Amino acid sequence: MTLADKITSSRLVLAPIFFVIFLLPDFLPLNFSALQPLILWTMPVLWVIFLASEISDLLDGIVARKRGEVSDFGKLFDPFADTLAKITYFLCFVIYGIFPSFLFLIVLYREFSALFIRNLMLRKGIAMGARMSGKVKTVSYFIAGTLALIASTLIRLNLFEEFHQWVVLAANVVFVFSVLLALISLFEYISVYLKTPESK
Repeated sequence: MTLADKITSSRLVLAPIFFVIFLLPDFLPLNFSALQPLILWTMPVLWVIFLASEISDLLDGIVARKRGEVSDFGKLFDPFADTLAKITYFLCFVIYGIFPSFLFLIVLYREFSALFIRNLMLRKGIAMGARMSGKVKTVSYFIAGTLALIASTLIRLNLFEEFHQWVVLAANVVFVFSVLLALISLFEYISVYLKTPESK
């Protein structure tokens, strides 16, 4: 694996760690006062993991281009790792009641469909990387995830209770927009596949 691929693989490690730490307070006895500091400290740790994962998504592409290590494997590995991380975050927010499950299901269907199309493109001898619409979708995913993490932080730490519903609403508005972008990018992937001739 190249250095860029190793950076990408970090998201595969960080995603399940985020999941476990996010749900950890739900499995701890909240009436045990000794555990309260641990519960409070989960949020800063989650922010570090979340931001590290997002930074790695930017860094791997920069490193690959600078070192001349852009490869067909990287073109497929990067969106795969990014999708796995995003789905993990979104699942946490669905479980916590911030995102509606039906929107998450649409995202799940879209990502599996995009993966299937990429596999079909491989049969044509083409490693399909992220399209521009997919990159815009990824940015909107990041904004929605950031707002959802802000909302869950405020709720768990009991901060600014009067703003909880507004932050949750903002997160959902961006999430809806993200889902629409995701569907648009999927249609673009389908269009590219249909227009690509079979390899010889």
